Amino acid sequence: MTAFSAIDIGRTGVGFSSKWVDSLAHNIANANTEVPGDEEPFRERMLVARALTDEIVPSGSGVATEAIVERDAEPITLYQPDHPLADADGYINKPNVDLAGQLTDLIVAQRSYQANAQSVTSAKEAYEAALQIGQV
Repeated sequence: MTAFSAIDIGRTGVGFSSKWVDSLAHNIANANTEVPGDEEPFRERMLVARALTDEIVPSGSGVATEAIVERDAEPITLYQPDHPLADADGYINKPNVDLAGQLTDLIVAQRSYQANAQSVTSAKEAYEAALQIGQV
């Protein structure tokens, strides 16, 4: 642990939360994207987190993105022969995005971002207060 570990930990949390919000927003934006029945539709993407260790960062704490994985849910296939994107058999594919789950995760990700940003601010204020004590 270094003297500024609290700031490092909060900083990594803010970075991960920001990527999480971006990923969720991308999923929500593509929830109703339709493609012809013979094409692969959009697949919901999720972030996989990993804890940072001493080998990765000197403070030995924090979080980073391990991977971005696609959910393997089957697409929704609809028979709509009049749809402009329908394939030769009259089918279209839509992503199987859990919109309620995505919105719930978005709230959690936003609160995670806020909590990590506040921890950075609190650590900064504590370090500044310590420096003021040293000046007296």
